Amino acid sequence: MTLPVRDQLKYWGIAALIFAVVLWFLGDVLLPFVVGAAIAYFLDPIADRLERAGASRTLATAIITVCTILIFIVAALLVIPTLVQQTSQLVQTAPDLFQNLQNFLAQRFPEVLAEDGVFRQTMTSLGQTIRDRGGELIQTALTSARSLISVLLLFVIVPVVAVYLLLDWDRMVARVDELLPREHAPTIRSLAREIDDTLSSFIRGMGTVCVILGTYYALALMAVGLQFGLVVGVIAGLLTFIPYVGAIVGGVLAIGLALFQFWGEWIWIVAVAVIFQAGQLIEGNVLTPKLVGDSVGLHPVWLLLSMSVFGTLFGFVGLLVAVPVAAALGVIARFLVAQYKGSRLYLGSTDTAREGGDDAA
Repeated sequence: MTLPVRDQLKYWGIAALIFAVVLWFLGDVLLPFVVGAAIAYFLDPIADRLERAGASRTLATAIITVCTILIFIVAALLVIPTLVQQTSQLVQTAPDLFQNLQNFLAQRFPEVLAEDGVFRQTMTSLGQTIRDRGGELIQTALTSARSLISVLLLFVIVPVVAVYLLLDWDRMVARVDELLPREHAPTIRSLAREIDDTLSSFIRGMGTVCVILGTYYALALMAVGLQFGLVVGVIAGLLTFIPYVGAIVGGVLAIGLALFQFWGEWIWIVAVAVIFQAGQLIEGNVLTPKLVGDSVGLHPVWLLLSMSVFGTLFGFVGLLVAVPVAAALGVIARFLVAQYKGSRLYLGSTDTAREGGDDAA
């Protein structure tokens, strides 16, 4: 006998509550497993393609693991040290940049920077705060034993979890399918496919776009000689998943740094601006249409809201699960709206629905 809808809602509500409580209390413990699961989900299509090419699942996983290790070694040897060095230098030179900005404003707009003016005091305080707090943050991150252990655990546990989940991904999906309530299995499968399409379009598509644009910005800015080009490129690439934010933040930061570094050499300042304009053209006309598509279904405001809420409630783990949960809630909301529009609650009685159709005709 089928359970009443009220009882079903009660049980699913209890399950959601248990999930939230577990996430609340075990967020730090679950972090490596959530990251590993995200990596396995991201790489699963590559493993499926290798399987279709004739490789076994074990061989496909081994190929992906070896390639990933090689990429990580190259990044650890070439990119990460430079990134850390430039970030530290940027934090240390922030007061000098603000001082140069003050000097520029003092020459052009002397009335703005009175000796005891609010703007001058704010700029001085902001630059000093960035240097002090930024230095403290880097020093704490590097010297804290707890942070070091956490980082080591991430580097050890995450790859292991990702490899095992990638190896058993199809079997896990089949196992979960066996546990679905038989009465609602077709509907759940349909919703799951739609959620997967949304997630794959956004996470895999936008993740690839972020990597491509971040690499492009970093290499191009370093090629024109911008002092902190790698840092700016990484920041712009990471923020690309929010439409226009990556280009605006990265562009403002890069052009601001270029003004101080290349003041008087306008060709290089224009070159930095052209780099970000070209990046926007490439993203809008080539990368996003090809890799993401138009049917993602995640509005930027909805995405930011979910990340803010889950980040505040559950910390960094909340930020990681915010996108999948937002995608799932969006798909479920569209499904409920479709069900509502087909129900008598929306259509009314048969006679009312028929009269409404006649009036529309």
